[in-house]
Amino acid sequence: MPGIDLHTHTTASDGTTTPRELIRLAAEAGLSAVAITDHDTVAGLPEAMAAGREFGVTVIGGVELSVFDGRRALHLVGLFVPESPGELGGVLARAREKRHDRNRLILEKLAALGIPLDYDEVLALADGAVGRPHIAAALQNSGHVKTIKDAFERYLGAGGRAYVPKTKMPLARAVSLLMAEGALPVLAHPYLLHEKGRSMERLVAGYREQGVAAIEAYYSEHSESQTREYLALAAKLDMGVSGGSDFHGAAKPGVALGRGRGRLFVPEGVLSALAARRESLLPRP
Repeated sequence: MPGIDLHTHTTASDGTTTPRELIRLAAEAGLSAVAITDHDTVAGLPEAMAAGREFGVTVIGGVELSVFDGRRALHLVGLFVPESPGELGGVLARAREKRHDRNRLILEKLAALGIPLDYDEVLALADGAVGRPHIAAALQNSGHVKTIKDAFERYLGAGGRAYVPKTKMPLARAVSLLMAEGALPVLAHPYLLHEKGRSMERLVAGYREQGVAAIEAYYSEHSESQTREYLALAAKLDMGVSGGSDFHGAAKPGVALGRGRGRLFVPEGVLSALAARRESLLPRP
């Protein structure tokens, strides 16, 4: 039975695989459908859609947003995003500009540590939205770190010596923007909320009240027990279920498209159920 992957990244944001190449890999892996969910951009969708027609893979438009619930940061994946979104498109463009501001602040911190990097060299490493993975690659290319992981641990990750927090959109605003485009807001990788049991249920129930429609229960880093917990939570709260690898190509070694770290499998029925849920939430004429 073919699987699907509803959380992937391309060179349009911080992945290392072009949209066309990602869809080709999906076809080789026997996946029937893939969602392109780049950070803060839908720039990779036209190429991916064309590749989907070429290779016989259903391509779902998507985007990943960094949001804030008033107390903590989390990520939303929007599914069924159009290639040319309206108001959301303008908000994404402004978010990409804020990325440049953040990148420059990171470079200033690195320079103060005796590690000067030229921003033009960082830009040259990106095909789309520029972010920390590209700065990490520049650090590696210049010999200041041995690996991308080393760059994040020492400098760019939370707690790193050059870390600069990202500006995050309020959760309610992100949900509203996605819903206005006919997209479905999905809570991404819930294990990163570091909650379980009743505490997790209360937290996600609050998100549901704000319009989050589904939980990414199937995910590369989820244990089998976590997957079961999130599936049960989605059923209890009457929320949809999504799943994906969070594939980034070489930027996330060991995470394979559709397979995660080797044990991930997202059934085809997940997509049809999400499509039906989205249809039920669309405003009636």
